[in-house]
Amino acid sequence: MAEEKNQRGDSCEDRALPDDYPEPCLEDGGEAHEDVRENASAATEGSSSDRAVKVSPDLLQMLEALEKRRSHQTRGQVEPEASEDGTRELITEALRTNMQIQLTDQQQGFNKHVTKSDHRSLSRSNSQRSAESFSSGGSDTAKDESSPRNKQQKSSKGFTDFCIKNINRAEFGRREIEMAQQDMPALMILRKRTGGEKPLAGAKVVGCTHITAQTAVLIETLAALGAQCRWAACNIFSTQNAVAAALADGGTPVFAWKGESEDDFWWCIDRCVAADTWTPDLILDDGGDLTHWIYKKYPNVFKKVRGIVEESVTGVYRLYQLSKEGKLCVPAMNVNDSVTKQKFDNLYCCKESILDGLKRATEIMFGGKQVVVCGYGEVGKGSCIALKALGAVVNVTEVDPICALQACMDGIRVTTLNEIVRQVDMVITCTGSKNVVVREHFDQMKNGCIVCNMGHSNTEIDLGRLLNLTCSPVPSFVLSVTATTQAMALIELYNAPKGRYKQDVYLLPKKMDEYVSSLHLPIFDAHLTELTDDQAKYLGISKHGPFKANYYRY
Repeated sequence: MAEEKNQRGDSCEDRALPDDYPEPCLEDGGEAHEDVRENASAATEGSSSDRAVKVSPDLLQMLEALEKRRSHQTRGQVEPEASEDGTRELITEALRTNMQIQLTDQQQGFNKHVTKSDHRSLSRSNSQRSAESFSSGGSDTAKDESSPRNKQQKSSKGFTDFCIKNINRAEFGRREIEMAQQDMPALMILRKRTGGEKPLAGAKVVGCTHITAQTAVLIETLAALGAQCRWAACNIFSTQNAVAAALADGGTPVFAWKGESEDDFWWCIDRCVAADTWTPDLILDDGGDLTHWIYKKYPNVFKKVRGIVEESVTGVYRLYQLSKEGKLCVPAMNVNDSVTKQKFDNLYCCKESILDGLKRATEIMFGGKQVVVCGYGEVGKGSCIALKALGAVVNVTEVDPICALQACMDGIRVTTLNEIVRQVDMVITCTGSKNVVVREHFDQMKNGCIVCNMGHSNTEIDLGRLLNLTCSPVPSFVLSVTATTQAMALIELYNAPKGRYKQDVYLLPKKMDEYVSSLHLPIFDAHLTELTDDQAKYLGISKHGPFKANYYRY
């Protein structure tokens, strides 16, 4: 044990330094280091031959380089007499230089290591950039806070009838639109099948929707079918600035940018409507703001409109109010309650986009979190499915007993916001109503509670915006279903014979829903079974559809 202790337990002071241990750096003129210098000198004199053998080639090269550098610097001057002190200084500086070189190499290696291992932070920045791509233009906002209303811009072709953040981002926006096209097969098929016929030839469509890459594909499809379009944004935070630039560069009058003020929002809508020598035939709306503006400010223009297509709960509610009061003087198509919108956009889209938006914005872990979802319609159902799948404990608030019963049968507790707001980690609104989450609820929430909106309008929360378009992109494929439905509704209203549609709100014909769905089946290599004549007769339907009655709930 004693021997083992001597072998392993010696202190640093007791251990002899190896013969080739490097000499310490010496400072000239230091009295405290005189003994050290003398010892070093003696060691140098006493074993110069041995030391010469142990000097590495790298050290010799450094000494030679140093000597050349000194001789170059002192060229033309009288060289001082060499001395032992000069020799020691030379060696000392060489060792110091060697140490610096080693540290530099280590630092370079460290930098290389950091660069290789920095993929996580790079990945995060890519994620942030993808989030900015759907809202592209965040960098523009940071660089230039001035309103686009104060500056005149011109496209590459000299076009000036637009107001966007930055026309120079058009190339990037065009790439985003082209990428979206690849996952929106129905609209591309529609262009090929009906492009030659131009079913919207001469139509003047004014639109107010989210301006994203997917919406741009719809707008350009309408243009390919013969329509003239003017567009504004229905949400002040969801506009993709680069996409708006691409549309403007392509000749579409667009008036929108991310981060509009409320005054900007209404100004943009007015610029779409109040164009010289241009009166809209059709309105494509998302939320009812455009319809409301034309109805209030331009009643004569409103009376000449041939039809309205509305895709949101809020907008449809406003249309039914106008119809009930006898003030709706044009036919309107309720796209929101069509099967293709309810079952695909509202359900499947929100099921994916809610998680994407929350993850990008908060990086929260959902497992075990207490969540309350306000509203159990199709948007609420999709949100609850996604949250439960990641382990969140989900609660629901509802005013409709049918939806409340559906939630109960799906294993979700139905409660009121007042009862549970103190315990939850997250509040998500999906009602399309107003004043769902107000100040008194905020006062009761725990610290760090996340509050977000999945409904159409920011009226649900005092300071809420639309989560899945403000914090993340929306899947192109599912929006292809809704966009194709909107295009078909516009074609139907524009080409319908006089008298088919009166001054009321209509649902999309079931046959049209089925047609839109069939356009998306080839991407899955899906093959439909065809009814026999006997089967069709037995069921009392056409073998080519529609296959369900209008009252059928999918």
